[in-house]
Amino acid sequence: CFVSVVLTFLHVKKKETKKIHIFNLIEDAVSIHFNLSKGEQMFSRTCVSAGLIFLMFATGFLQYLDVSVGKEVAAICTKTGRLDVMCQNPHNAVIHLGHSNGTVTLWSPNQKEALVKMLCHQGGVRSVTVDKTGTYMITSGMDKKMKVFDIRAFKPLRSYFLPTGASCLSLSQRGLLSAATGDIVQVYRDVWSTPVTKPYMAHRVRGSVWGLGFCPFEDVLGVGHGEGFTSMLVPGAGEPNFDGLDANPYRSAKQRQEWEVKALLEKIQPELITLDPSELGHVDRATFEQRHQDRVEALGFDPLGKEKFVPKHKKKGRSSAAGIERRKRQVGHEDQRDVIRKTVEDRMKLEEDRNRMKEKKAALSGKRSALDRFKK
Repeated sequence: CFVSVVLTFLHVKKKETKKIHIFNLIEDAVSIHFNLSKGEQMFSRTCVSAGLIFLMFATGFLQYLDVSVGKEVAAICTKTGRLDVMCQNPHNAVIHLGHSNGTVTLWSPNQKEALVKMLCHQGGVRSVTVDKTGTYMITSGMDKKMKVFDIRAFKPLRSYFLPTGASCLSLSQRGLLSAATGDIVQVYRDVWSTPVTKPYMAHRVRGSVWGLGFCPFEDVLGVGHGEGFTSMLVPGAGEPNFDGLDANPYRSAKQRQEWEVKALLEKIQPELITLDPSELGHVDRATFEQRHQDRVEALGFDPLGKEKFVPKHKKKGRSSAAGIERRKRQVGHEDQRDVIRKTVEDRMKLEEDRNRMKEKKAALSGKRSALDRFKK
């Protein structure tokens, strides 16, 4: 019988995972219970901005649970076999899954298929981690290699060979990378900007390492190993300048309660989880044009279009068919003249700027210098 205990914090609540049940323990001892039927062996991650718990099952299922309402958001069958490597992108809340065939897939609750599938290693993927900006992804595999990828272009930047391979990876807020190789924990600096030849720090623990995690806003690395838990001091790992309105580690009980209410009000909907969060601010041109076309069909005319010229009726035989057509052509020619006039003015202005730059360069080149006497 497989029993796993996972404790994590979201808002001011605590979740406990035991066997196939999740208990959401609130401060007043009220428990929200989730029944899970996708399998027994699992691994979980939390997203504070979206109020979600991501569950990964050994049977190949990826489940999204909304802890604010206690409901299931999505359950996806990845069809990639056993799942035991998972990481969340803190920038866009996309889930990264590592597989035994050396690929890493990216998942969103809005699609039943993987957003991206990358071949990262020749062997199985052992660990995946993403930096806080969502720019770099670091993976380790059974081929004893640790690779750095640029997620924006989905291309590898660096590749490092570790004699025994890295079983666990973790990134700090300041970009320090911790890698566990057997019973040794190594910390590296600037793994994606410059080639690294030796670790920044190294520490040996008792027993094999099975988990790593940096403490936010602190220079402390938590190491879980076969003999227990060890706190490793890593100078320069934590972010010293924090935003007091966003994540204040020294807030009082009242500030913590106010922050929880604001977090629930500003909660990101699962439908907005996408690879590029900046797309949410763009205008959908196809939708805008379709709505405009529907409006034109409903009104019978284009409200944004220019009014059609209707010649005024004149008396004494001046509103003949030839005269009306002549006036229409004159109005059309006036519009064309305005466009041509504007084009000519822009061209003349560009030519004047070009001539001004030429005169300035000629004046600078003709100016004598004190070093001209040394020229031959």
